[in-house]
Amino acid sequence: MQTSRRVPTLLLAVGHGSVDLFQGAVPVLVPFLVAERSYGYLAVSGLALAASLLSSVAQPLFGLWTDRRPLPWLAPIGLVLAGLGIAVAGLVEGYPLTFAAVALSGLGVAAYHPEAARLARAVTGGDPVGMSTFSVGGNIGFALAPVLAAPVLALGGLRAAPLLLVLTTIGLLATLPLLGKHSPAPSTREAKPGRDNWPAFRTLSAVIVVRSIGYIGLSTFLGLFVQQRVHAGATASAAALFVLYAAGALGTMLGGRLARRWGRVRVLWISYACAVPALAGVALVPGPALYLFIAATAIAFSVPFSLHVTLGQDYLPNRIGTASGVTLGLAVSAGGVFAPLLGLLADATSLQFTLACLVVLPAAAWLLGRRLPEPALTVVGHNDPARTGSR
Repeated sequence: MQTSRRVPTLLLAVGHGSVDLFQGAVPVLVPFLVAERSYGYLAVSGLALAASLLSSVAQPLFGLWTDRRPLPWLAPIGLVLAGLGIAVAGLVEGYPLTFAAVALSGLGVAAYHPEAARLARAVTGGDPVGMSTFSVGGNIGFALAPVLAAPVLALGGLRAAPLLLVLTTIGLLATLPLLGKHSPAPSTREAKPGRDNWPAFRTLSAVIVVRSIGYIGLSTFLGLFVQQRVHAGATASAAALFVLYAAGALGTMLGGRLARRWGRVRVLWISYACAVPALAGVALVPGPALYLFIAATAIAFSVPFSLHVTLGQDYLPNRIGTASGVTLGLAVSAGGVFAPLLGLLADATSLQFTLACLVVLPAAAWLLGRRLPEPALTVVGHNDPARTGSR
């Protein structure tokens, strides 16, 4: 990555980490909601739906909107809403208000990602390593959620959640200086560098959907499952989520580097093939050894994460906002939409059986990934308005 791109890319990664930390905070809330408000599996999985339902609908719509006109202010507004929703969820009483507050956070996440991904492409030139750095900021945010949020909630209970808004401030300080300097101008959207490949984009979207159901389903119930499996308390739960998110950050960073050497599509489907035995190990291996399988699963699921974004942008070179909104939106939202069904299955059977059933999802992603074409990698020039704006 060129030196001129490194600092703004790192600042974007910090902002991305800030907003995704509040996505990662939803699973962290689960044990505290069960303890303080006596929620069951279906109720807490409904909160995963709340965080994702608006995002699943709104994020592609935000992408379409930003394809028509530049909306750089969506990134900081999204940061604020993502944090505010989690803060309010810790204060309000009653399930409907908690559901609405978590949904507000999901809306903020939806508003942030399409314009932030467009900005990241302008800053990095579409380079896989640069885009993986932007993406890994989100993974680090997820990884820090149990490290930062769990101790705050353990000491102060759910009513301490507003203290996490300090992290929103950090994200805003990192993001705001980039908006005027690096945001694409409206006129740059007229360039048409190539034809949109909608069949490939639809297949990629299907890959992302099944990946999302597996990963979000795992993260939603992992804390409770580990407590049952290793017979430990909230510390073991937070440690499991930290391993999941930290290993995911490592996987995302590896994705860009592996793609440079072997190609994005090949790396994608090999990663999903590796996720099958790793996820089976999470469900079946007893004792502390399951932490190793949690890490392996997270790496395998996360290596393709930034590759989804750049593949989507290259499949739809004339609709970067739409591609970014769908790829980043489906990465979390689709899993949240299906989480209540997994909650019903867990209530009817067990958490172990439910996690074991998730193994079919990376297998499906592997099969679908084998059908994807490898597009030519488009790396746009830095400070080249005609190319950075419209890919």
